[in-house]
Amino acid sequence: MAKALSRPRRTQVVGDTPMELSVNGRPYKLYLDARVTLLDALRDHMGLTGTKKGCDQGACGACTVHVNGRRVLSCLTLAAQCDDQEVTTIEGLAGAEGPHPLQESFVRHDGFQCGFCTPGQIMSAVALIQEGRAGSDDDVREYMSGNLCRCGAYANIVAAIREVASADGASAGRTSADGASAGSASAARAPRGGTDASL
Repeated sequence: MAKALSRPRRTQVVGDTPMELSVNGRPYKLYLDARVTLLDALRDHMGLTGTKKGCDQGACGACTVHVNGRRVLSCLTLAAQCDDQEVTTIEGLAGAEGPHPLQESFVRHDGFQCGFCTPGQIMSAVALIQEGRAGSDDDVREYMSGNLCRCGAYANIVAAIREVASADGASAGRTSADGASAGSASAARAPRGGTDASL
């Protein structure tokens, strides 16, 4: 990560709206049309094609990324909304020590077939665990319902998420009074399916 931060800032000019984004710890300065979505900025202007364009209508979850640690649908989020924000994509999930535990778990549990939805599934699942919403299979199904898999690998996806959540102990806090209160407050803010369509 430190190496990425030391590289010179990339500047791309294709419009008249200036914006500065930090993506996976790396600064980008862009001049884009104000209507360009975060998804298109990532794929077409930063070369980060791990985030997938599925429905382009906010219905499939394939484009899920994190903005300031919160999962959002990048096809419904304007790049200009992310000015001076920290964006994390699937490319930035792995650390220096190797793949993220969820990436490894998806492989172990065969949580993908064609793989097209997998980046969005993993990004949403990481946030799901951080939100403390992986306490049961039903919880995972509910809060991952905004991420579709046309191959039907849902059972394996749930198993992969639950394995990592159990290892992290992320769901343990939900049984405590503090965890329950925090979970209730978070649930009140997030839409069904768990992925926010806006900032």
